[in-house]
Amino acid sequence: MKYYLAPLEGITTYIYRRAYHQHFAPMDKYFTPFLVPHTKKGFSTKEKNDVMPEHSPGMNLVPQIMSNQADSFLHTVEKLKVYGYEEVNLNLGCPSKTVVSKGRGSGFLADPDGLDRFLDEIFKKCDVKISIKTRIGKDDPEEFARLLDIYNQYPVEELIIHPRVQKDFYKNQPNLGAFHDAVEESKIPLCYNGDIFTPESYEEMKREFPQVDTFMLGRGILMNPALLDLIRMREKTDVKKTTDIDVTEWKKEETSRQSADRYKKEIHAFLEQIKCDYLEVEMGEKNTLFKLKELWAYMGQNAPEAKKALKRIRKSQSMADYDSASREALEDFIFF
Repeated sequence: MKYYLAPLEGITTYIYRRAYHQHFAPMDKYFTPFLVPHTKKGFSTKEKNDVMPEHSPGMNLVPQIMSNQADSFLHTVEKLKVYGYEEVNLNLGCPSKTVVSKGRGSGFLADPDGLDRFLDEIFKKCDVKISIKTRIGKDDPEEFARLLDIYNQYPVEELIIHPRVQKDFYKNQPNLGAFHDAVEESKIPLCYNGDIFTPESYEEMKREFPQVDTFMLGRGILMNPALLDLIRMREKTDVKKTTDIDVTEWKKEETSRQSADRYKKEIHAFLEQIKCDYLEVEMGEKNTLFKLKELWAYMGQNAPEAKKALKRIRKSQSMADYDSASREALEDFIFF
């Protein structure tokens, strides 16, 4: 099985990815938050920091580009090639209204003819691999059949599908029927993305789509950075079962309080590294606090009993206040 870390704008920066990679089960691929093409000769400092290979040691990193103009897309690819990249990802999934209003991200899905022309040009002229991250339409799942027909015409490296339409944002349930259609009709290797928040929900998707061997994790990792560790632990259990080894004691040990305490220490070290790295790049205490609070907005969903500590995190005005509240919230963090 292969696992990818989804790109989340403003959150999964190189600092987050580097800290995650050092403290938790490594991903097979990491994707940068989207780059929007511009007319500058090079990348901005922020963009450059996020794509510099030396900022992502040991990682298989794929830059993501958001564009609906072939020339701009190709120009950005040329800039990325300078850094040695041999694969890029096209963002056709972002549901943000500001993005969609410009016909980008999942907004581009509303213009299948334009998308077809765009793909025709970039695949004719581009000499690096191009994967695509897509939703199943802008307004209606019925749009997906046409979109899949278009994708199938091109040598797409990989098709990462989040089976929702743009107007769903992250509400409603993923449309598994549409993903089943993709499994049946796609000529392109598939990756499933959407609502994998626990090892149990991952196993449900594996049972639903036994033909699929690649999964992208996004909000589930933000909620619980140890999620992939837990998924792989379950897979290890399955392997032991197939060899007729009694795993009762092994499972008991792995799900013990001691194991949970180990993960809490790892998350604490992970957050400390993120904090120190942001401060080191002169983000400043105020902006660093904002970043940490943003992470806890996700992680807090796995600490429902830590209401007072989470409130203190949200209201903290100094790093000392945040540190105290963060340690308290971690005591109630739920892993299993």
